[in-house]
Amino acid sequence: MPTEPNTLDPVADRFASARAHGFLRVGTGTPVVASADPARNGQAIADLARRAAGEGVDLLVLPELSLSGYAIDDLHLQDALLEGVERALTQLIEDTAALRTVLLVGAPLRRNGRLYNCAVVLARGQVLGVVPKSFLPNYREYYEKRWFAAGAGVPAGGTIHVAGREAPFGTDLLFEADDLADFVFHAEVCEDFWAPLPPSTRGALAGALVLCNLSASNILVGKAAERHLLCASQASRCIAAYLYSAAGAGESTNDMSWDGQGMIYEAGDLLAEGQRFSREPQLVVADVDLGRLRLERMRTPTFNDAAAAEGHPETRFRRVRFPHEPVFADEGLRRPQRRFPFVPNNPHHLDQDCYEAFEIQVHALERRFLATPGDKMVIGVSGGLDSTHALIVAAKVCDRLGLPRSSILAWTMPGFATGESTKANAWALMRAIGAEAGEIDIRPAARQMLRDMEHPFSNDEPIYDITFENVQAGLRTDYLFRLANQRGAFVIGTGDLSELALGWCTYGVGDQMSHYAVNAGVPKTLIQHLIRWTVASGQFDDATGRILTAILETEISPELVPAGADGLIQSTESKIGPYELNDFFLFHTLRYGQPPAKVLFMAWHAWRDAAAGVWPAHMPDAKRRQYDLATIRLWLERFLFRFFQTSQFKRTAIPNGPKVSAGGALSPRGDWRAPSDNTANAWLESLRRDAPEA
Repeated sequence: MPTEPNTLDPVADRFASARAHGFLRVGTGTPVVASADPARNGQAIADLARRAAGEGVDLLVLPELSLSGYAIDDLHLQDALLEGVERALTQLIEDTAALRTVLLVGAPLRRNGRLYNCAVVLARGQVLGVVPKSFLPNYREYYEKRWFAAGAGVPAGGTIHVAGREAPFGTDLLFEADDLADFVFHAEVCEDFWAPLPPSTRGALAGALVLCNLSASNILVGKAAERHLLCASQASRCIAAYLYSAAGAGESTNDMSWDGQGMIYEAGDLLAEGQRFSREPQLVVADVDLGRLRLERMRTPTFNDAAAAEGHPETRFRRVRFPHEPVFADEGLRRPQRRFPFVPNNPHHLDQDCYEAFEIQVHALERRFLATPGDKMVIGVSGGLDSTHALIVAAKVCDRLGLPRSSILAWTMPGFATGESTKANAWALMRAIGAEAGEIDIRPAARQMLRDMEHPFSNDEPIYDITFENVQAGLRTDYLFRLANQRGAFVIGTGDLSELALGWCTYGVGDQMSHYAVNAGVPKTLIQHLIRWTVASGQFDDATGRILTAILETEISPELVPAGADGLIQSTESKIGPYELNDFFLFHTLRYGQPPAKVLFMAWHAWRDAAAGVWPAHMPDAKRRQYDLATIRLWLERFLFRFFQTSQFKRTAIPNGPKVSAGGALSPRGDWRAPSDNTANAWLESLRRDAPEA
């Protein structure tokens, strides 16, 4: 959904550009091959390059030997063909000189009386360098050593005369744009990434964030899945983007067949893939997040340790720098942008992740229960999402240990603003689960405490300040701890990761405290999907499933302040912002340390159109919301203030609880360590400087 640039506001223009936020638009191309016809192949590659440039592609990877065709056997050793390749390459350089897209083209090239299977890097009418294939397959249906010399072992620092010019040659080349941050790439050819130690591994350790593979790779049953596995694993281990382009239609099918598989991975995530077995040229395009990859490497000491163990390969690579002249304009964002980064979009992955998240919590609570002297668990049940989820986790623990669910001592504790529906849901759930259920009305004790403090509410004045709220929250926790003392039990915390991030919990004597915080690693958005999953997967009987569904449909509220004259109850999200936005902000801030303007940019693309993109399974239509830029910016600014300035002291003192998601946790003993007296100024200033006032 690109928009016209606003020439009156350069901040807004730059903000709308994905490149300004560290994204690089990359592509894989599969032209239709003309076997042993370099001139026609050069024209087909030029056509595909123009198409890619029209879509704003910065880097395009073509298949192995795409100028000559791969499956031409001994024709590779014919001078007429090789001279035709040289002429076609010269023409291709001329035809693409005006394009800003960097091309990686496969070609057989002669050097020092040898023939090499090469990746030729072209940009703006120049040959930036030539990378020979390191490892030549000579088994099963491949006989490349019959024609080519291996690039492995070629002396470093070499050059090659190609297309009428001298260019760097060797496996020691990295290519780096001198005017676009983090645009550093490495090239390898087909078999290279089937090797035990692919050349791209050292390329990544030397600093390349984009790894490119020009491949032929005939297709066999199951081989496409193997390629996916290799691309995903290499991108994941190297913390890099991996671009793979395989030969397709037009290659000789004398003895093999070709599917033209093209795919783009970022870390372990598949961003895009093309249509296989197509008779038409294929172009696969995606925006890879170079900033994310760089930040992930920074926070992964193992990556540097591996580079050190390899003798820091950067010292053995030549960096070929080139001007890229990037365009900073709104060209959209070409990548899957998950609205719920803690929740997978794919239905199968959602089922698997929900199963694992639930089992992590159950296993963790089971272990803590067995390590505790008592034989009971105490939990406060409000009828809200968090206590509901903690209760069903506790119920599963009882089932696993062969204990009656009456080992769970569940109390609902109505206060001054408790609604009849939530109280009814709490009672219905406690009974359905089979817990030993009880009720303690905290209002008399709260009135006494407020009276002792000479709070205006004790004189019937409608003053509902933070003291009024926290007296109730504190009493509930105090009762739970004393009940645990009395009954030989321990208190299960119900607060979740989202509340800890925002400081939306009462410190010390309130819901921030427990004996074990079983939900502390689970964000609010994931808790909602976990509860939906327990219903959809039949974890409990139908009657319990109906109660859980009713709880999911209830407004999120702390129920500490009575409804106003308009009858509206206290709404958590109207105070701190929608949890779906806050969880989005939290993931990208906590997991990667992304700058605020970039988080805003990604949230805008994820949330601005409810009709676009993929929603998680079982997501009700009524909850499929969208937000404009101004709304997202408002809540991001408030999130930054709460997260970085006002709530760290609560996170510094949170109880034990299991980490659940790769998105991170906030335990001071684990993922997140920060001073409690910090300010949010640096983050707020960054947002105001780099993002437009909407």
